[in-house]
Amino acid sequence: MILVADSGSSKTDWMAYSPNKTLTFSTQGINPYFVNAFDVVKILSKNRDLSAYATAIKEVYFFGSGCSSPDKHEIISNGLSTFFTNAFISVDHDLIGSAYATCGDKKGLTCILGTGSNIAYYDGTEVHRSNHGLGYVLGDEGSGTYFGRKILVSYLHNKMPEELRLEFAKNFEVDRDTIITNIYQKPFPNSYLATFSRFMIAHKEHPFIQQILKEGFQEFIDTNVKDYKAYKTLECNFVGSISYYYQDALKSVFAENGIKVGKILQKPIEGIFDYILKREGITA
Repeated sequence: MILVADSGSSKTDWMAYSPNKTLTFSTQGINPYFVNAFDVVKILSKNRDLSAYATAIKEVYFFGSGCSSPDKHEIISNGLSTFFTNAFISVDHDLIGSAYATCGDKKGLTCILGTGSNIAYYDGTEVHRSNHGLGYVLGDEGSGTYFGRKILVSYLHNKMPEELRLEFAKNFEVDRDTIITNIYQKPFPNSYLATFSRFMIAHKEHPFIQQILKEGFQEFIDTNVKDYKAYKTLECNFVGSISYYYQDALKSVFAENGIKVGKILQKPIEGIFDYILKREGITA
């Protein structure tokens, strides 16, 4: 069996292929900046369906957030090797998986707008890494973490319109001590912040939310997209829940900047899976 994974900080999507069937699984996000090899095994073990196939898996192709350096590769690889004892393990950055899913064999910009954000140029064969993707403290413009922080701060500073404040307070535990504890003392503060961005879905037509979206996508363009000299001649492709759920606002801001938008995928796992099978000469 061949197993393919696309992992962000919040969630990992898995697809497995065997001659008789295709299987799908879901686990917690696996980011080497927040977990170690032992944690990887623990996370995988919680999924009983995936565990049942652990020894049958012969190849694992893992594309994940944070997997950008040899030491981070090793953390994930060690965890996967411990769990999938009979498998060849390949670990790559999630931008590579994003490029496979959105560009295939064509050149373009591939962007991730999920819990975090990132961008890279893909020449049709290889992903050219950049200085972007600095994480939720120094970067992540236009991401779920970015928008969650904007929403939360606007509430705490009484900048949010009253009708939205009332709805926000109904949906989230927003006392100061709880927030401070989750951000500064508990693990996965980026994922915690990103949960607040979900509030925008039901209110995305509100002028206040529209303005936050516009500013966030413009900042992503100014900080990331415009670093590429040929950005107006390349298609800009996206994966991730933020780009998917707020694609109308995203397309509007990109159009104002004269940038072509290509594919927008909520989840790239199927595209990555198809690309890997094709590369391996397998017809599903």
